[in-house]
Amino acid sequence: MLEEIGAASIENLFDSIPQELRLRDHLNVPAAMPELELLKRFDEMGTRNQAARRISFLGGGAYSHYIPTVVDSLLSRSEFFTAYTPYQPEISQGTLQSIFEFQTLVCQLTGMDIANASMYDGSTAMAEAVLMAERVTKRTKVIASSAIHPQYLEVAHTYVQHAGIDLEHAVYCAESGTTLPESLSGLDDQTAAVVVQSPNFFGCIEDLAALAEKAHSVGALLIVTVTEAMSFGLLKSPGACGADIVVAEGQSFGVPLSFGGPYVGLFATRDKYARQIPGRLVGEAYDKNGRRGFVLTLATREQHIRREKATSNICTNEGLIALAATIYLETMGRRGVQEAARQCAQKAHYASREIEKLEGFSIPFSAPFFNEFVVHAPVDAASLLEKLASGKGIDGGIALSRFDTARANDFLVCVTETNTKEQIDALVAGLSSSTKLV
Repeated sequence: MLEEIGAASIENLFDSIPQELRLRDHLNVPAAMPELELLKRFDEMGTRNQAARRISFLGGGAYSHYIPTVVDSLLSRSEFFTAYTPYQPEISQGTLQSIFEFQTLVCQLTGMDIANASMYDGSTAMAEAVLMAERVTKRTKVIASSAIHPQYLEVAHTYVQHAGIDLEHAVYCAESGTTLPESLSGLDDQTAAVVVQSPNFFGCIEDLAALAEKAHSVGALLIVTVTEAMSFGLLKSPGACGADIVVAEGQSFGVPLSFGGPYVGLFATRDKYARQIPGRLVGEAYDKNGRRGFVLTLATREQHIRREKATSNICTNEGLIALAATIYLETMGRRGVQEAARQCAQKAHYASREIEKLEGFSIPFSAPFFNEFVVHAPVDAASLLEKLASGKGIDGGIALSRFDTARANDFLVCVTETNTKEQIDALVAGLSSSTKLV
């Protein structure tokens, strides 16, 4: 083959790669091991994972919730254990039906008319919603609240920076921690959408009805983002508050933290925008004998129609993770999700009250919150949390200086139904004692 293509050696094929970048020695990897020794080695490595033995109050887009054992059990069944696209409906009825059930559940949670088969995660779902708003309204300006998760905003910016969309930010209120309608100063008849998160990055619950009214007054859409999907179990649905597009991260529903992924994005909207929804959509159909079946429908992706007419270039959906969320929701039921959400809120408010009693500590935002809240400490938050983690084995929250250098003493605390009163009391005691060490 080398002779046929005119090359003297294999090395000639890599002439374009600089010499200093080429691997000259063997890879620094261990030699092959017998299975018995390999399993022992994995066990030893597993003991180094301290996460399961630590008390955690971390949130900020990834949440620790109880997952019933039936979720993993059913998820691992051979007929389910694939994320491959169900292109052939005649042999994919099980997968298609599970996706249809998933879409139905998402509609019930969000209060919307139609939902797709899922997106990669919550952040990309939000970015796709911005693109969809531009298609629906034929407008190019979008106003996004600065109280949205900073990483979600970064993803949205990446999506729109070459799409001709002007992404503006609306400031949040320093007292309430929410986005006030009057802060949408750039709202005009050229605005495609207003984007807010509720509960927002600081855990505060936004007044969605007021924001929807403000957006609709100029013909703009309201896009609502939810990072903590468990809040659907307690709060009024975004659809009932006037939202036009609702996107969310579904990780809270039966999906483990898994070092940040894979997760699953939820995407729902109004019936009238069905043909603009990105990704896949499973519909219900009947054969000539009247038997119910399921098919992919309204396929407006670039694989099916002309590229310039496509609503999205998302080439798959998180099928397996969406199935996990479906099994979780069907197992928990309406009352189960409501109870989990209620425990999250009650425990978080107990933690907030106890922390606020500590000398020098305060809760800076006045708006109602679900299960996350910001704490203002009397010392540098990053140093305080580091002392708490190393000295007490407690991950007390996320230092907000990571996202905003002006908030050096603030940190975000998250409490879920998995946290006990004893753990919350340990957090409060740990914050008190660790403050003296900073």
